[in-house]
Amino acid sequence: MKVAVRPTSWLLIASTIATLCLLLVGVDGPLDRALDPLRIVAAPHEAKGKLLVVEMDAESAAAIRQWPWPRENYAQVIDRLHAAGAASIVFDVDLSAASSPAGDAAMAAAIKRANGLVALPTFAQRSRTGERRSIDALPIAILREHAALASVSIAPDRDSIIRQAPFGTITQGTPRPSLSAYIAGRSGAADTFFPIDYTINPASLPRLSFVAVRDGRFDPRLVRGRNILIGGTAVEMADRYGTPHWGVLPGVIVQALATETLLRGVPSQPGPWPMLLLAVALGWLIARSGRPATLAGATLGGVLLLFAVAVVLQRSGVVVPLAPGLLLLLLVSGGRVALLVLDRFRTQRMVDESSGLPNRAALLAAPAGNERPQLAVVRIAEFDQLVAVLGARLEGDLIRRIADRVSVAAGGAMLYRLADRLLAVELPPVGDAGELFARLRAIMLQPVEVEGRRVDVIVSIGLVDADPRDRKAALTSAALAAEEAAREGVFWRVAEADQSQLERQVTLMGELDDALTSGAIEVHYQPKLLLSENRIVSVEALVRWRHPERGFIGPDAFIPLAEQTDRIGPLTVHVLETAMHDQVRWRLLGHDVTIAVNVSARLVASADFEQDVRAILRKDVGDPSRIIFEVTESATLTDPEAAVAALHRYRALGIGISMDDYGTGQSTLSYLRQLPLAELKIDRSFVQFSHRNRNDGLMVRSTIDLAHSLGLKVVAEGIEEEACLAFLRELGCDYAQGYHISRPLRAEALVQLLSARSNLDQVA
Repeated sequence: MKVAVRPTSWLLIASTIATLCLLLVGVDGPLDRALDPLRIVAAPHEAKGKLLVVEMDAESAAAIRQWPWPRENYAQVIDRLHAAGAASIVFDVDLSAASSPAGDAAMAAAIKRANGLVALPTFAQRSRTGERRSIDALPIAILREHAALASVSIAPDRDSIIRQAPFGTITQGTPRPSLSAYIAGRSGAADTFFPIDYTINPASLPRLSFVAVRDGRFDPRLVRGRNILIGGTAVEMADRYGTPHWGVLPGVIVQALATETLLRGVPSQPGPWPMLLLAVALGWLIARSGRPATLAGATLGGVLLLFAVAVVLQRSGVVVPLAPGLLLLLLVSGGRVALLVLDRFRTQRMVDESSGLPNRAALLAAPAGNERPQLAVVRIAEFDQLVAVLGARLEGDLIRRIADRVSVAAGGAMLYRLADRLLAVELPPVGDAGELFARLRAIMLQPVEVEGRRVDVIVSIGLVDADPRDRKAALTSAALAAEEAAREGVFWRVAEADQSQLERQVTLMGELDDALTSGAIEVHYQPKLLLSENRIVSVEALVRWRHPERGFIGPDAFIPLAEQTDRIGPLTVHVLETAMHDQVRWRLLGHDVTIAVNVSARLVASADFEQDVRAILRKDVGDPSRIIFEVTESATLTDPEAAVAALHRYRALGIGISMDDYGTGQSTLSYLRQLPLAELKIDRSFVQFSHRNRNDGLMVRSTIDLAHSLGLKVVAEGIEEEACLAFLRELGCDYAQGYHISRPLRAEALVQLLSARSNLDQVA
């Protein structure tokens, strides 16, 4: 006897199987990480107060004014804390290198006087980026004699966020407890991990300033009976990590949160099954929903219930992944939605609901003629803004007005709406498509009127010779061509339907060598404004390619390919030579301008590139002291020693060195001091909204202060409005760059700009 299975059951079974498959491939991991901030917001609580952080903060750094700090300071702090009755004194400070003999002896004596209360850090680090070999770092021998050792090694996930901490690690062949496990008195196997409880508010951790403890300016009652954790929180110490919800935190605060987690108890992790079983029960109710409103209510209720259960379990010390259950609910809901709207899709499959025009499906299903037609895709620029101005109610009218104009220019051809901003039309084979599009362009110059409101509409067109049997591929090619036309600022562009992206890339790189010799590769210059004098004294050289057939090709399209195919060297040499010749011409015209040239990470330590640079300088064209090489933070990470040495050699030649995109990498203060830098360039992602976003503003302010303390100039890029420029002036930034000041200009246009500003200064 066969048992009939209801569609509801089939949907639930299929969704469960799909969820299990997604779990097997690890899709739940990123989703659970994305949900971390919601968990934290839903169940925040305060620290238990058994741990006190002694901060090596900005106040302490300003008072001591030397790095590394003399270890007599650590000795005084140990004695102060011991006298105040601290339960333990644990350092999160690198003590693996010797200091002055007197300082080391003083700290060792203080550790001995503390009678076993002091624990010092040990950690393992990669010998260099990309290698598996690690170097174990322990405190120097004189400090270890009367101290315990605890591991401070802690590694972020692939997205650079720290979510878990180890119970212990192995350094120099010896298992050692982690810092958090040592303080909390929890045991666990080396290289096993526990999730850090980020529902603990970092601001609730009790804290004292290092220099205040050193000088005895604190209430001993705050220390008595508490575990003390000492580490750096000052921005310039650069020991900072990304965390869920709380953003970037100092490493010592992350260690403190891990310790607070274990002080509450070791978190239990039963796996995904509890949530998955609950989701199956909720999914059965959702799968039976008969109307969209009922389905929406059931889905929302299920998600809220899952989330509530997850929060309760987390607060009780049981960490259950929410993603498996949520995935199942979403799959069931999605499947049910598909079943509910299937009939509507069937009936309206061929017509665009808003405009009443035939849609993409209608075009693909249209009968093929005997002739091979041309297919044009029309892309409407700034479509969202047009709809916002006219109102969503008039969107369909706007589309019909535009379609009417295209149809008139195309001799009455049928228009199809592919997407909200894309229309398509099939044209008979014509000898000169340019004449047809010239008519359309003339028509589109007139404003479009919709219910008495007149708006300007800008379109770009992609054209392809279409095979009627494969209109789908032709549509894709024509749409891409329309996008290229819009990006390049031309009215229309021809695409080849049978040319793959890979073929285009190979062809493009094959043509780059000829472009370098034919003059198709241009160098444009974006000005940098010296804020103290309101003058343009420097520019950044940017490469542009004007292809004879493809038109303008953006640098994002060919520079990555040039790096992958080892053509970035000749391209950079061409830019450098052009810049130095332009510099000479500008100086003859009375403009002394410094030029920054971007140098790829692949070239920083390249002997061939260095040889090319020296050959250019031997030609005695231009002044190398007016040239700056902009390198990214990642450029010196693959082979740090070779890269740093190469940068010093360039500096010896007179070339300035600038660190580009500063803030997006992991440069430390000690590492910056190794580089022969003349300036730091703050990445636009921090600058653009720094005058409105408090965190970005603090990042920019601290970077400017740090750079100036190191004797470096600061360039801020990404300025797009006057308020941002005024904010940077207030902070004392040296140079500003962005569209608000000027877009990249050809050499001739830059000379005109410099002359115009010079004339204004003379009049003033």
